[in-house]
Amino acid sequence: MKTLILNGSPRKNGDTMTWLKEFINKLDGEYKIVNAYKCNINPCIDCRYCWENEGCCQKDEMQEVYKYIQECDNILIASPIYFSELTGQLLAIMSRLQTYWCARFFRKVTPIAKKKRGGVLLVGGGDGSMEKASDTAVCILNKMNAKLIGAAYSHNTESISPIYDNDAMRSMENILVQFNEGEDYRNEKEVT
Repeated sequence: MKTLILNGSPRKNGDTMTWLKEFINKLDGEYKIVNAYKCNINPCIDCRYCWENEGCCQKDEMQEVYKYIQECDNILIASPIYFSELTGQLLAIMSRLQTYWCARFFRKVTPIAKKKRGGVLLVGGGDGSMEKASDTAVCILNKMNAKLIGAAYSHNTESISPIYDNDAMRSMENILVQFNEGEDYRNEKEVT
């Protein structure tokens, strides 16, 4: 079992990382974490290379991420919420998934054949909403052929850490169970 974790937090000891560590401690199998604020991945520059070619013309750490996306069984997006959205650095990195959209719509190929399970952990406080960030995360998961199997939100972090938020922890546990049990989506028929 392989899990790709896309971490949008800039803080190594913040609420998102505290919750993510709790998740990883209970996760079976191998995992790779892409830390948006520490990795060497540039945003999409709209050069249009991927309109006619597989992959991306930019040669950076995203090449490893593309490879892991092909192999993995699970994808988790974990992020704090800034202005009711995923963090800007995470969105910049995820702009490099444009190559998958171009594969389907310009080159007429399926860029990722293997279906994956997708999960979302969102952390925030204040008066914003989780809805927009959740919709964006699901859109990102879809680009990587990941079906959302669960989302966990802790939206009161000015008062309580996500690991003490009982509802958030239950939702996180549900994602873990499905990631660890590993339903096989490869034989599932698509309904169109």
